Amino acid sequence: MGRLVPALSRGLDILELFLDRQVLSAPEVVRALGLPRTTVHELLNTLTARGWLVAVGGDVPRYQLGVRSFELGSVYLRSLDLAASARRVAEKLAADTGETVQVGLLDEDQVVYIVKVDSIHPVRLVSSVGGRLPAHCTALGKALLSGLSSERLDELFPSGSELTGLTRNSIRDPGQLRDTLARIRRRGVAHEERESNPEAACVAAGIRDRSGQVIAAMSISVPTSRWSAARRRELGELVRAATDDLSREFGAPRP
Repeated sequence: MGRLVPALSRGLDILELFLDRQVLSAPEVVRALGLPRTTVHELLNTLTARGWLVAVGGDVPRYQLGVRSFELGSVYLRSLDLAASARRVAEKLAADTGETVQVGLLDEDQVVYIVKVDSIHPVRLVSSVGGRLPAHCTALGKALLSGLSSERLDELFPSGSELTGLTRNSIRDPGQLRDTLARIRRRGVAHEERESNPEAACVAAGIRDRSGQVIAAMSISVPTSRWSAARRRELGELVRAATDDLSREFGAPRP
């Protein structure tokens, strides 16, 4: 192995700190890596200027991964072909349950659908690959939002704001949304009943990568005519098992 470049190694050391935490301050980086404060500030400024990190408010700035990190990660995910892997699992889950299964990604405060496998029943849900919905109105979106930091949620859904609703059951209060996301983190499954569609209910769970970050989510959608508390529990267990299997394909540790 040839000579390593110290400055580049230190920059990568900083980026790798985000493998197990979402937000870091400069003093935390100093303590974690044992580097001089001046060096850390110069490295953080450089990484921020190049888009690898983003500084989030406060007198003492804190940092989280920026869009360049996402873009590079997206290239890697494409090499693993997330959509193809997810479709394979979704097709099996749809066959086992007889219901519509979808997979989506988070784009700001919206969920973008990348896979859809239709129900075998005559009554189906109308949605399409490439379609978007407000994330807080769907089980799939809430599973994705549950993986975000508190700071990021504050940016997307500021306290005191009113969230856009799709039905009378949609969550409109940011505080209620945060409470809902906390329950999803504990249970590992998100639910939605008539929040995006007055005639549909849904369960969903996140798909994680090797660092434990939620990179996508999978849902099972059911018309309310086929919905019950028992069906919700049954489908919740099935979607959680399916996403756990898929997460392990992407290197996530066993839950």
